[in-house]
Amino acid sequence: MANAASGMAVHDDCKLRFLELKAKRTHRFIVYKIEEKQKQVVVEKVGEPVQTYEEFAASLPADECRYAIYDFDFVTAENCQKSKIFFIAWCPDIAKVRSKIIYASSKDRFKRELDGIQVELQATDPTEMDLDVFRSRTN
Repeated sequence: MANAASGMAVHDDCKLRFLELKAKRTHRFIVYKIEEKQKQVVVEKVGEPVQTYEEFAASLPADECRYAIYDFDFVTAENCQKSKIFFIAWCPDIAKVRSKIIYASSKDRFKRELDGIQVELQATDPTEMDLDVFRSRTN
């Protein structure tokens, strides 16, 4: 079903991979991209549970927009191991204006397809989504 605002559909694999991350924790992260010709959001890359935050950050292109999910593990002040699922809307300043508009207009509809997102971040450069930002948003 296409999004009326942007005309983008969401490929079934997007939801399937997200459910695997959320329920089975079989992935550390998922990077999604919009295929303009096919008018849909698709999975671009899936990170294994052992992959690091640095590997995740490196998988986001410096000059193109993407959506991403990151399963962030942390320890609370009470010494409890927890995790939160982050949704990142990655739109670097140097991305094409058309791409920024398409990603911005498709974001809310895409997010609704992924039930279980706990924290949302919007980032235009890597400092807006570094580990300190993730830690500060876990409270």
